[in-house]
Amino acid sequence: MADTLDLSVFVKPQDDGTSHLDLAIEGIDCAACIDEIEGGLCRLNGVVDARLNYTTHRLSVQWQEGAIAPSAIVDELQRLGYRAHPYQSRLVEEEEARRSQWLLRCLAVAGFASMNIMLLAVSVWSGNVTDITPETRDFFHWLAAFIALPTVAYAGQPFFRSALGALRAKRTNMDVPITIGILLALTMSVVETINHAENTYFDSVVMLLFFLLCGRYLDQAMRRRTRAVAGNLAALKAEVAHRIDERGETVLVPTAALNPGDRVLVRPGERIAVDGIVLSGHSELDESLVTGETVRRAATPGEHVYAGSMNYDGTLTLAVTAAGKGTLLDEVERLLESASAAKSRYVQLADKVARAYVPVVHLTAAITAVVWVAMGSSVHDAVITAVAVLIITCPCALALAVPVVQVVASGALFRSNVFLNSGDTLERLARIDAVVFDKTGTLTLPEMRVANAGSIRPELLEAAARLALSSHHPLASALAQEAKERRPYDEATEEAGQGVRAVVAGVELRLGSPSFCGAADLAAACADKEADVSMIAFSHGHERAILLVRQALRPDAAAAVRALQGLGIDCRILSGDRPEAVAPIASALGIRAWRGGAKPAEKIAAIEALKAEGRRVLMVGDGLNDAPALAAADVSISPITAADITQAQADAVFLGDRLSPVLDAVTIARRARALMRQNLLIALVYNLVAVPLAFLGYVTPLVAALAMSGSSSLVTLNALRARSVKAGSAAEAPSQANAAATVPTLQGA
Repeated sequence: MADTLDLSVFVKPQDDGTSHLDLAIEGIDCAACIDEIEGGLCRLNGVVDARLNYTTHRLSVQWQEGAIAPSAIVDELQRLGYRAHPYQSRLVEEEEARRSQWLLRCLAVAGFASMNIMLLAVSVWSGNVTDITPETRDFFHWLAAFIALPTVAYAGQPFFRSALGALRAKRTNMDVPITIGILLALTMSVVETINHAENTYFDSVVMLLFFLLCGRYLDQAMRRRTRAVAGNLAALKAEVAHRIDERGETVLVPTAALNPGDRVLVRPGERIAVDGIVLSGHSELDESLVTGETVRRAATPGEHVYAGSMNYDGTLTLAVTAAGKGTLLDEVERLLESASAAKSRYVQLADKVARAYVPVVHLTAAITAVVWVAMGSSVHDAVITAVAVLIITCPCALALAVPVVQVVASGALFRSNVFLNSGDTLERLARIDAVVFDKTGTLTLPEMRVANAGSIRPELLEAAARLALSSHHPLASALAQEAKERRPYDEATEEAGQGVRAVVAGVELRLGSPSFCGAADLAAACADKEADVSMIAFSHGHERAILLVRQALRPDAAAAVRALQGLGIDCRILSGDRPEAVAPIASALGIRAWRGGAKPAEKIAAIEALKAEGRRVLMVGDGLNDAPALAAADVSISPITAADITQAQADAVFLGDRLSPVLDAVTIARRARALMRQNLLIALVYNLVAVPLAFLGYVTPLVAALAMSGSSSLVTLNALRARSVKAGSAAEAPSQANAAATVPTLQGA
């Protein structure tokens, strides 16, 4: 009697009367597996939902409590041809590391063998037109066979296993025709070698295997990198907190042990572990990873604070409103997983074509053999003709149609400072008709700049900048970039929550809040004129100045947005920043549809609303609060300065201070998709012409192999046209609208 697998410890009961289980799935090699797994599980009695994330291979199953045993779900997956075990990130990463090393070994074996077999093939080709003896040719053929047979047996396993699993599940994928083509060409080569024929196809078989393994290994490496970086979300979670008990003493407890209403103490430099309300204390919080707002927020009694925020200056006492589940950070993680699973349902173009291509080709070969036998030909001649049909229709061109364009287009994107995280990004990016931008760190530069530096007396600005070198405040860090001499003043002291002071040549210098520097009147006058900037005051003896700090637009932002709009793309802004900070940015860029103060769930809702209208949405963002929206969008891009978890969810990452890489990505992707379709058309036309000739017996297996190689070469040459795409020219010249507004001099004696 077989043992029953007990998975009850991994099952999570839900509030709505359902149970939830996360499983790691092995044996997934193409996006077409998603429908098979999700559809198969949803047919089980009691299963409410099943979602498979293709990137992480994580399956989330939800069923009515008591309706089905968890082991029955694993059994159904095994029946479909997949192995499953409880999802544990460490075990999954170890398994993926082993698979990555295995693919690399297969790639190395195929590469080494292809070089050696090609040397033998060149010798045979040249000898056939000169004076090679039959004995020497046979020796070279057998030598190539002894290299190719074990090579294919080992290096072809990733495709053979995938094809076998697909056939067991009564479905097809691209690995099925690839496997059949490789095995048939290999078998015919052995038969021709035994019969002392002039030509074999060992070199074509192993070379094709090598190129296919290159694509498989790169796809595996990209998905593994995404999974590894995505785990960094856990680093934002504080696992313990200082709870204040009834006697007023602090006790270190796990966050899971906290309940709403508990009081916790948060010291300077600690990350807040809970969502809560400030009961006492004053401090400044860095919420940039949670809300996207880069300016530190003052935390005073009565203010709401969120888990994941960093406490800087003072000690706070909080009343817990949510801990663990239910916090804003937990909501971001939940939304992120849900949105990622939804996006992973995308099925790649090549797999769609393969579903129709495979049965047609195999049926044609079978009909060829039957017709030839019926017409009185020998079984040998019928098989040779059928094999010629299969070889000439071997999906080399089809298999290369999409990957080779991806490789060439990825190189073009690399030259435009864009790096892809997902293999099917180009296909999805080419279809977008709407772009949703975050503001902070996306449309603007990640670092703050002094907006009115040009209107401050140079000597005064230099003194303020050198004093700023002694402060840890982010506004002071922006000012410190203006210092020409990077040496801070001696004996400068910083007063928490106020600013920094120093005495230089008998004159007191102060940098910080307007009240600390005696510049409250100047600050009030500035506030009436500038609502979207942060202020830092400076006093030099009796001289006062207000320095305005803001995030400047990327130098080509306006031109890039105009170019995107010129492509018929609807551009919008969806930001977690204050509406009064978003409005001037939208105005400068000519974007009419914008929204500020959006929470992660609201961003997802806005994107889903656009998708419900039939729009294909590109999301461009950098904050942790953008990660769920990036996953929910049809395709996403983030700057290299984005949080690690945000980069992990993005389909592409761009470098530099310019926004033109986003425009380049869209332009190159549209060109690449057109070339993919052209390549598929080339493969189709080639088969429409070649198959009838092979069917009639006018094509020998050798000619079929040459024709197959010729179609593959044609597809590759066509794909090279993706290198010549010139994108971003419309965004080369910075727009004057991006120039920082000139701020009137605000100085006084």
